[in-house]
Amino acid sequence: MQFVSISRRKTESFAEAEFAAKTADEWRAARALYAEGAIRQIWARGDTPGACIFWEADNEQHARELIARLPMAKAGMLEILAVILLKPYPGFSTNER
Repeated sequence: MQFVSISRRKTESFAEAEFAAKTADEWRAARALYAEGAIRQIWARGDTPGACIFWEADNEQHARELIARLPMAKAGMLEILAVILLKPYPGFSTNER
């Protein structure tokens, strides 16, 4: 199953230096999750510091467990705004309705 998570950095609670100190570990963890096939795509948000991540997971709980493996999530530095199940788009089906 595929999910998308939308997160933002808690910039009101943590200084930029605290985020900077975690960045290298965050990138390493994201690359490891990608190599495992858990992360399908990852995008930095253009409107605010944070990310949109497309996950491959068994269910929503599994997706949330994967998110929790990220160092900034572990440190409470991220607000997870949404974890959304994605379903196939029916408009690409060969069946016309």
